[in-house]
Amino acid sequence: MNERSNDQWLAELRGSRRDEAIADLRRVLVRGLRAGLRGRLGYADPSVEDFAQEALIKILDNLDSFRGDSRFTVWSQKIAVRVAFAEMRRLRWRDVSLEDAVERHVQAEPADALADPEREATCGMLMSQMRRYIDEELTERQRTALLAAMGGMPMEIVAIRMGSNRNAVYKLLHDARKRLKRRMAEDMLSPQDVLAAFAGR
Repeated sequence: MNERSNDQWLAELRGSRRDEAIADLRRVLVRGLRAGLRGRLGYADPSVEDFAQEALIKILDNLDSFRGDSRFTVWSQKIAVRVAFAEMRRLRWRDVSLEDAVERHVQAEPADALADPEREATCGMLMSQMRRYIDEELTERQRTALLAAMGGMPMEIVAIRMGSNRNAVYKLLHDARKRLKRRMAEDMLSPQDVLAAFAGR
C-alpha cells in the first residue's frame, strides 16, 4: 500500500482512484482495530471487519470535517475505535432488561470501606440520601431512565426498552436532574458536596 499524504488521501477518496483508496483505508482500519481490540471481550475477526465497514461509512460521510491536525490515518483510526467501542457497548447491553440495569445500579457495592472509613461512611450516607430523593421526587419513568443510565445502559438502549426515543429520554433525564437539584437545594446539599465526597474513591 502506498504511503499517502493527508491531501492525497482526501483527493483520492473523492476522485477517480476512490475504490483503491477506500480498499487501502479499510485495510488500515482493520489492522488498527485488530491491534487495538486484541484480547477484548473475545471479539473475533468478523466483528473487526464489521466495525471497520461501519467506520469507513462514517469517515467517508465526514471527510469535510477533517481539519488536518493529525495524519489522516490517525484521524480515521480514532473514528474506527469510537465506532467499535460504541457497538461493543451496545451489544453488551442487547439482552439486558431495564429492570436488570436498574438493579445493577441499586445493588452497586461500595468501595472498600477499610481504605477510608470516614469517606465511605459519608459516601454511604449521601448515596442513601440520593436514593431517597430519587424515590420521592421522580416519576416512575424518570426514575427508570435515570437508574438505567446510572447502571451503565446506553441512552439508545434505554429509549428502545422504554418504547421511546433518545430525545425523549434526554428530556426525562433533564427534568429528573432539575427536580433532584431543587430537592438538594432545599436540604442545603450542593452537587459540589456530593462530588467532593466521591472524589478519589
